Amino acid sequence: MEIKKQNKLDAGVVSDLFPNVEGIVIQMTYFHNAENPILMQRTVNVFPSSYAFFKMECMIKGCEGGGFDLTSLIAKNIKQLKKTFKGEMVCKGKNGGKPSDHAKISYEINIKYSKKKRSK
Repeated sequence: MEIKKQNKLDAGVVSDLFPNVEGIVIQMTYFHNAENPILMQRTVNVFPSSYAFFKMECMIKGCEGGGFDLTSLIAKNIKQLKKTFKGEMVCKGKNGGKPSDHAKISYEINIKYSKKKRSK
């Protein structure tokens, strides 16, 4: 738990890294290999005061070293001033005898930009 807390602190704050961003909404659907493939749906609201930590954990019990790191995708799309983007990502974690594609997410990310640039 301490490592996750330190990673959030190290990531910095959204308003410092992306001063023109007013908010980010991350909508995710988690899937797993089962009869009913939808594991859960989740919405994460990110504010200027939030940590710029965009690594979501894998929801499969026992998964080690996995998860879904959206950091580079979000940074790239902010640089390009995109307002909306979608995609899928597969968990690369290890989970005993389960296949390496034991979980995935589909995501839609919406970014709201400020009308005027903030000064530092």
